[in-house]
Amino acid sequence: MTDGDRPAGDCYGLPRGVHWTPVDAAHAELRKQLSPVVGQERVPVADAAGRVLAADVAAVRPNPPAANAAVDGYGFSYASVSPTADGSALLQRVAGRAAAGHPFDGSVPAGAALRILTGAPVPAGVDTIILQEDVTEDDGSLRFAAVPKPGANLRAAGEDAQTGATVLTAGTVIGAAEIALLAAVGPSDIAVYRPLRVAILSTGDELRPAGAPLSPGQLPDSNRPMLAAILRDWDCQIVDLGCAPDDPAAIRAALDRGAAEADLILTSGGASTGDEDHVSALLQAEGALMAWRIAMKPGRPLALSRWRGVPVLGLPGNPVAAFVCTLVFGYPVRGLLSGRGWHVPQGLMLPAGFARTRKIGRRDYLRARLDADGSVVPFRSEGSGLISGLGWASGLACLEEDRREVMAGSPVRFLPYAAFGLRTGSA
Repeated sequence: MTDGDRPAGDCYGLPRGVHWTPVDAAHAELRKQLSPVVGQERVPVADAAGRVLAADVAAVRPNPPAANAAVDGYGFSYASVSPTADGSALLQRVAGRAAAGHPFDGSVPAGAALRILTGAPVPAGVDTIILQEDVTEDDGSLRFAAVPKPGANLRAAGEDAQTGATVLTAGTVIGAAEIALLAAVGPSDIAVYRPLRVAILSTGDELRPAGAPLSPGQLPDSNRPMLAAILRDWDCQIVDLGCAPDDPAAIRAALDRGAAEADLILTSGGASTGDEDHVSALLQAEGALMAWRIAMKPGRPLALSRWRGVPVLGLPGNPVAAFVCTLVFGYPVRGLLSGRGWHVPQGLMLPAGFARTRKIGRRDYLRARLDADGSVVPFRSEGSGLISGLGWASGLACLEEDRREVMAGSPVRFLPYAAFGLRTGSA
């Protein structure tokens, strides 16, 4: 990147002579160095919602377990029907019926049809079913205005899944649809990964717990409750390390506790290069720092490291930047560590409801939402101190590093909060 590309007077500008890691390069390094760290356990299918499969699941029984009727109607053997010149046919009705849970005891002879209801097992002698609306009954005889195709309205045994077939693969997140399938194909319990344990730590002498009275120079700790809310949406177990003062020994002790009790550590504050930025200094001196200058806005001071072997995301202290960095980096890292796999949302290409010219070399994430016409509209200011913009937005507009100009109506990438696994946000 040249001097001419650096945003003049921009605190997020990229100073000359300093190496800045592109977002995609940081992603690639994390993906290369990390792997699933959580253990496994078996849980009943009914209790598996939200869990991640640790092994492929094969069908214990076919689905459907037997051929059955897809409609209410009459079942018969297609080969036994002799249509007349006008395409109609006449069959004799067999006494009795087949219903779900009450199979017909016997077989249906050629030239006859049996009353059969949706879900009923198909008895011997039946390979085709006609809708009841298409049948006229008269004194035990059934007349079809038109004979359906062979096999019509019949669900074949195992047409959804055969015994032994793989129905779900490792890494699948179990939701309502997956539970329905698992219940149908028979396993009583499945192997899943244990929930990811994530430690959260705020740092700074100025911070006080949310809701506590503030003295001059003090600030509320917005990041820990915010991060906890995100982690709950991500089905993680939270280890709250509290708020450490600007003291290297206290921060080291908190990091040691996090490494002992968690699979991932999220810190906020102290990730830059100032006199009181002890997190980045400790990670450089005693950790395994992978990257800490990321070419993005907001979130430039971001440390990607390990502490006692445990991955650490050293987030900025600014709540807006911490929020964005948690989505951009925390979401795929959490997926990889928890066995879900590495997933980076691709977003939606939608028309821009704004215009701007920008410098290249840095990826920008704008708090944004969609207007009534489906265009992407950014928050009124890019100021990262305006926390209200997070709730106003329903996602992030991503402006890639090489894009100089955004014209109104031109495509822009929109990343809904839901794409990052968040369950809340503006509509």
